[in-house]
Amino acid sequence: MSGLVVVGVDGSASSLASVEAAAMEAHWRGAGLRLVHAFAWRDMHPLGPLSLGPPENGLRDVEEPLLAEAEDRAAAVAPAVEVSRTVVTGEPLAVLEAQSRVAELVVVGSRGMSGFVALMVGSTGVQLAAHARCPVLVVRGRGEVTGPIVLGVDGSPAGAKAVDFAFAEAALRDVDIVVVHCWTAWGAPMPPPHDAAMPYANEPGALAAHEERVLAEAIAGRQERFPHVRVERDVVHGGTRETLIEASRRAQLLVVGARGHGGFTGLLLGSVSQAMLHHAHCPVAVVRSADDSR
Repeated sequence: MSGLVVVGVDGSASSLASVEAAAMEAHWRGAGLRLVHAFAWRDMHPLGPLSLGPPENGLRDVEEPLLAEAEDRAAAVAPAVEVSRTVVTGEPLAVLEAQSRVAELVVVGSRGMSGFVALMVGSTGVQLAAHARCPVLVVRGRGEVTGPIVLGVDGSPAGAKAVDFAFAEAALRDVDIVVVHCWTAWGAPMPPPHDAAMPYANEPGALAAHEERVLAEAIAGRQERFPHVRVERDVVHGGTRETLIEASRRAQLLVVGARGHGGFTGLLLGSVSQAMLHHAHCPVAVVRSADDSR
């Protein structure tokens, strides 16, 4: 734990909402909050980069009101949190990836202006979730203030960090956690028969029982570490994306891993994670595995 939450700031309504969320995250953790604005000279001119940018004092005049408003928002929801500001020249993705190396959480809005543009495939939020060295919280939707944290698990080793993050977050927020595991007959493995002489087929209910064990193993040991977190287990015979999107309607936060079973292992961000960043009804935390974060 570095004791630092970083939030990307650009002055948009989405950005200011992310500042408030980041301030609360810092409050729960007893951490500091760093407001980061990434400034690219090309953003100052509609026709492209300028050979000469505005003088330093001019830049400060532009950025000061933006950061001051963000700091006021943070103070309104978490007055005890220590806030710092930084303006960095560079592309937002590179700036926030660098910040993620010293942070325990990076927070961004789901759409914005200037460098933090709308969250479309390949833009800042999605790419940051794929490259950051710490968990990334994308503030989207309204979120149910009294709702639980929803955690999607698939039983893969890559999802272990997401499980740890979700349980720790539930403890910080003092809320319940709903652990969701989805499966279909096409995607579930076929356990071998008890007797090698028997046909290679499942007994009725064998697949469902196997998937119940997958969920239990995915969260094994966490309830002992977080005894005050109430856990609801939900094993669903159905599609993962559709199920998690629907579950997000009643959640205050949805937590997913960056990659898991299925798909191409070379993908930097799994299809489920991308779908949640685009379609979830509440804020989404994407947590990469230790191997992915090197």
